[in-house]
Amino acid sequence: METLAPPTLLTFDVFGTVLDWRRGLRDALAGEGISLDDDAFDRVIDAQAAAESGSFRRYADITAESLESVLGASPEAAARIGADVGTWPPYADAAEGLRRLMRIAPCVAITNSDLHHGVQAQKGLGFRLDDWICAEESRCYKPDPEVWRFVSERRGAAFGPTWWHVSAYADYDLVTARDLGLTCVYVARPHARPGPKDVAVGDLLELAAFAESLIG
Repeated sequence: METLAPPTLLTFDVFGTVLDWRRGLRDALAGEGISLDDDAFDRVIDAQAAAESGSFRRYADITAESLESVLGASPEAAARIGADVGTWPPYADAAEGLRRLMRIAPCVAITNSDLHHGVQAQKGLGFRLDDWICAEESRCYKPDPEVWRFVSERRGAAFGPTWWHVSAYADYDLVTARDLGLTCVYVARPHARPGPKDVAVGDLLELAAFAESLIG
C-alpha cells in the first residue's frame, strides 16, 4: 500500500463492509423458511439498487419489496426483515477496528438505510460512531454523489485525499468516491465487488494498523 497522508475523516459503507449483509439476510430469511444462495442474494441487492434509483422511499420498504419480488417472501415476513436490517451481525473485526480508527479521525457511516437502522447497528457494535448519515436524511441513495455532498456539508469536510471512504463495493461506493477525489479503501469482504482503490485491506483491523502506521 502506498504511503498516504493520515485521514482527517473516515466514512464507511455499512451493509457488507461493517455488518455482514449476506449472513444477516440469509439468517433472517431462514427464520421465515426461505433459503438464500449467492445468486439470489445478488439478485436481491440489484433489485434494491434499481429501486433506490427512483423516487425516494425508506430503505425498510425497498428491502421488503425486493424480498417479495425476487424471493416470493410474504409481505409480513418481508416487512419484518426490512425493519430489522440494522440488527444484522457486525464482522468480527468491525468493533475493535472502528474503535482504533476513531482515535485517529472521526468515523462516520454513510449508508443506504433508515435512521432506526442506525440505532440498531450501533447497539450491535456496542458504541456510537461519530455520525450516522443515512438515506432517510439525505433523501438519496448511493452511488448518487449527492449523498457525499450532503455529508460534506454536514461535516464541514472538503473533498480530497485526507477524506478516506471505506467500502467492499465499487458499484455503490468506490467509483463515486474516486470521482470526488477521495482516498478509496477497499475491504475484501467475503461478498464484495472490487473497484478503484488506493488502499486494499482484508478487514478493519488491518486498516486500523495501516492508519496507525501513518501517524507513528
